[in-house]
Amino acid sequence: MRKKLQQAIKPLLKSLFLLCLVFTLAFGHTDGALAASGGRIGGGSFRMPSSRPYSSPRTYAPPGGGGYYAPYPGGGFGFPFLIPFWGIGGGFGGLFGILIFIVIANFLVQSFRRVASGDREEVGYSSNPAVSVTRLQVGLLASARGLQTELNHIAETADTNSPEGRAEVLQEASLALLRHPEYWVYAGGGTQQARLNAAESQFNRLSLAERSKFTGETLSNVNNQLKAANPKDALPAADELNNPTRLITEGPGEYIIVTLLAATLGKFQLGDINNADDLRQALRQFGSMPGDQLLAIEVLWTPQAEGDTLTSDDVLAEYPDLKLV
Repeated sequence: MRKKLQQAIKPLLKSLFLLCLVFTLAFGHTDGALAASGGRIGGGSFRMPSSRPYSSPRTYAPPGGGGYYAPYPGGGFGFPFLIPFWGIGGGFGGLFGILIFIVIANFLVQSFRRVASGDREEVGYSSNPAVSVTRLQVGLLASARGLQTELNHIAETADTNSPEGRAEVLQEASLALLRHPEYWVYAGGGTQQARLNAAESQFNRLSLAERSKFTGETLSNVNNQLKAANPKDALPAADELNNPTRLITEGPGEYIIVTLLAATLGKFQLGDINNADDLRQALRQFGSMPGDQLLAIEVLWTPQAEGDTLTSDDVLAEYPDLKLV
């Protein structure tokens, strides 16, 4: 009798043990999402913009002599001052008079320039110009696998060492996202203002925050240094893929997250993104950034490795600021 009772209870205990094990595995990973592989394209620098080249003063002797063309600064706008060597108004002349007229000419030229430009600051030539650091993130359904192929191609062929090449990277990445509106699910972004001497650290903080969410960068092109991880090292082992407890703890692969980062000279403001139209406008803004205003860019996406997954739990844990569009 006792033996029969033990035989009857044994299957129940085994089932209870397995159930407890499954719950332990499932809820034991809820405190941290399981991130996926990532790709990265980046380049640029935060060096001080080069100043406008100085053109040496030109002199001109008018026909017939009796005068002198005073040199004037600035280049491109000015007017001659004919100063007789024998003086003006009874003794106001000579070298001192020439210098006085040069100073007056310089003052008038600079005044005309300020009026013509509306007292606008020439951002590229300021000693410490304003810089905008902008981030735009898009979450897409994982069925948009063609997007990963496009981003891989951009990474493998991009020239990230030249301003034109960096502008082209942003343009191509924005176009790739604009071509897949049917897969858009989440979006978010914003702009932070800083001066040039503080913009690099701000840009690097945003970049590191995104890169830290990857298990590894399996494809990268930074300053024309192309690196690719071995696919065997990037993917989980076959027994892990076939493990049913892994499916329980990670959930189905559902999303692709793409992040665009740009540091630009001057004031650039990304509008609020509340719907698909706002996202479309933001992508067009990114894609149209001129190369001569771009200091640095980064394009990051996850997952990158074929067969890798980014689950809904990953998105909720790592990208809480994204909004449904």
